[in-house]
Amino acid sequence: MFAKCLTLWIALCIIVGLLLGRFLPAFGQYLDSLKFAQLSIPIGICLFFMMYPTVVGIAFSDVKKAVRKPKPMLLTIIANWVITPPLMTLYANLILAGNPQYIAGVILLGMSPCTAMVMWWIMLAKGDLAQGLINTAINALLMLVLYAPQSAFYLGVSGIPVPWNLIAMSVIIFIALPVSLGAVSRKFLIGRKGKEWFDSTYLELVRKISIAALLLTLIVMFSYQGEIILNNPLLVAYLAAPNLLIYATMIAITYGISWLSNWDYETSIDTTLIGSSSHFEVAIAVATTLYGLNSGAALAK
Repeated sequence: MFAKCLTLWIALCIIVGLLLGRFLPAFGQYLDSLKFAQLSIPIGICLFFMMYPTVVGIAFSDVKKAVRKPKPMLLTIIANWVITPPLMTLYANLILAGNPQYIAGVILLGMSPCTAMVMWWIMLAKGDLAQGLINTAINALLMLVLYAPQSAFYLGVSGIPVPWNLIAMSVIIFIALPVSLGAVSRKFLIGRKGKEWFDSTYLELVRKISIAALLLTLIVMFSYQGEIILNNPLLVAYLAAPNLLIYATMIAITYGISWLSNWDYETSIDTTLIGSSSHFEVAIAVATTLYGLNSGAALAK
């Protein structure tokens, strides 16, 4: 039922989250206060249960094949670290001119490729999960090296704080731990129950759990900002404009290159999703450290 009506369920959960944030703001504030190493515990738990089902079905042989395909990996690196930063800076300055903190917040978001939820969307779109895992892991590691200098360069400030704890926790919780547990549980369950049972029963079960985790994630995320969104819809639309424009641009570029390269659908959808995604929690952590929790930069996420 969830899978067949997913769009409807997503819309309903967004509405529930917004209403909770608007009429029970203390609920969102309480959830937002539950953090470890700057990582939201409720969202972290939900994202883990979204990530595990995407990797438990990956065979090691598929990962080895993915490593032998460097071109999609190179495209996502170029998209995330060469094309997106200057384009996001350009769009932010054109659309949000005269609002330096809003500009800073949008730029920080453009500097951080997604390392968790993107794998779930790849699974939903029936992409190549093994290739997606490799590309996502490499971009996560590059974030440790490139995030601070890229942000400092495009913001025109020095001393950009790197949320090492948050990035490290993200890599561990959303990549290392699910991959490790996925590999162990896959081997154990196939050995005990057989490949047919694993594919037809277990994978179907955990994928249903992942959909439930996505819906809960949306409720939690929108409850954080529900009051602000409903009280300031025009401001939210104003801040969303450069983000929507960069997503549309990067989808067109990455999918266009994939199409011109004659890559198969699975590879193309991987590069498109990874090359156009953002890691909002890293951006929020840096924005609040630099400009404050109630700043325009933090709101621009």
